[in-house]
Amino acid sequence: MSPAIPARGGRPRILVTNDDGIESRGLLALAQAMATLGEVIVIAPDTNQSAVGHSRTMWRPLRVRERTLADGTAAWSIDGSPSDAVGLVFLGLLPGPIDLVASGINHGANLGDDITYSGTVSAAMEAVLSGCPAFAISHDDFAPDDFSLAAAAAVVVARAILERGLEPAQLLNVNVPAIPLDRCAGIEVTRLGKRIYQDELIRRADPRGVPYYWVGGPPPTGQAIPGTDVHAVLHDRVSITPIQLDLTADRFLERLRGWELRLPD
Repeated sequence: MSPAIPARGGRPRILVTNDDGIESRGLLALAQAMATLGEVIVIAPDTNQSAVGHSRTMWRPLRVRERTLADGTAAWSIDGSPSDAVGLVFLGLLPGPIDLVASGINHGANLGDDITYSGTVSAAMEAVLSGCPAFAISHDDFAPDDFSLAAAAAVVVARAILERGLEPAQLLNVNVPAIPLDRCAGIEVTRLGKRIYQDELIRRADPRGVPYYWVGGPPPTGQAIPGTDVHAVLHDRVSITPIQLDLTADRFLERLRGWELRLPD
């Protein structure tokens, strides 16, 4: 286990990022929450990068700008993905060590299969690849007004990570229901659930008659199986799910070896 409390002493340095963009109210709420625990450094995409997954920009230069959040907090924006933002920091964009990466507060839950799309979760994954503890936190509302529950949950999770550390190549995925803090039924440690997507392909034509496409449809639902993140959030509980970067299907290994696959002679 790798503890996150800085050996140099003093307050921890916490990197705050997201995928909704530098002007997101959720980012501001998370930065303010993390400022109660340590020194906060904020860097995030300059535009909304939702559902970009764990993408990195390789074929063009990246631009970084100094910004100021609505409360006066100094920040930086990047014209790339959430993983770009985190990756550049650990490559030396900003001086000094980082003790924890907090990604969010995302507008919209990242439950179950969502993590394979989520830029919010991928930003935390990028931190873990750099050897830094991290968590992602998301709000089950695409236009939240009240971040009190999410901010409180973020502080609880961040403090626990700083005090206890995380295992290498693991991170925490946190989802909060769209309810006030005083209505929350508590915290539940969960496994990933199953999302049900209802995407629709919408075909249109531009003024020149050339077709283009939108992916539309209603928001995803999920299978509310007890013990899963989907079930917990549906029942007004904060879900905390440990995620690992090793995606090996361990139970399938022996069966696959039994196939005795051979290349032709």
